Amino acid sequence: MIYYLLCKRFLSLSLSLKNLFSTKGDGLVFNKLFKGKNKEKHADIKSKSFQFIYPLEGKVIPIEDVPDPVFSQKMMGEGFAIEPTNNMVKSPVDGEVISVFPTKHAVSLKDHIGNEILIHVGLDTVTLKGKGFKSFVKSGQSVKQGDKLLEVDFEFLKDKVPSIVTPVIITNLQDEQKVVTKEDHVEIG
Repeated sequence: MIYYLLCKRFLSLSLSLKNLFSTKGDGLVFNKLFKGKNKEKHADIKSKSFQFIYPLEGKVIPIEDVPDPVFSQKMMGEGFAIEPTNNMVKSPVDGEVISVFPTKHAVSLKDHIGNEILIHVGLDTVTLKGKGFKSFVKSGQSVKQGDKLLEVDFEFLKDKVPSIVTPVIITNLQDEQKVVTKEDHVEIG
């Protein structure tokens, strides 16, 4: 739990520093995310031309179902999780890589309208010290939607960590906004 709080603090600090020096303002947050039923799921935002794709193929589950209280109790923010069925983590948005954790188990991004996204691969994967992970990006790098972020050897991870479920957290939603998982899509309302 201390590790997760430190990660949240590190992410918050890095994003705060980034915001201090950024000339871009924060935008409005999503109205809807992830329409569709397969790996091509995406959002269609009415107020802005914006799409958000799943960073991994797999089954989408509510954040409350993640078997770790740091995520299930939304200490890191609102989101959802994916039970992965492939090994490639891709950028869900056009934006910038804020940080790649030294152990390569988590990547934080900021999209072009200010949404901050944390992709945390598996639970307790920090203990692997980077084994089973290959990073394709570095902090400060611009990314396009669908660009490779990480390659993960989930078969290697399965026996070494409590779960490979991958939380995807939007860390800066407004208090009144929530991520709602539906049968075939996720909405923010």
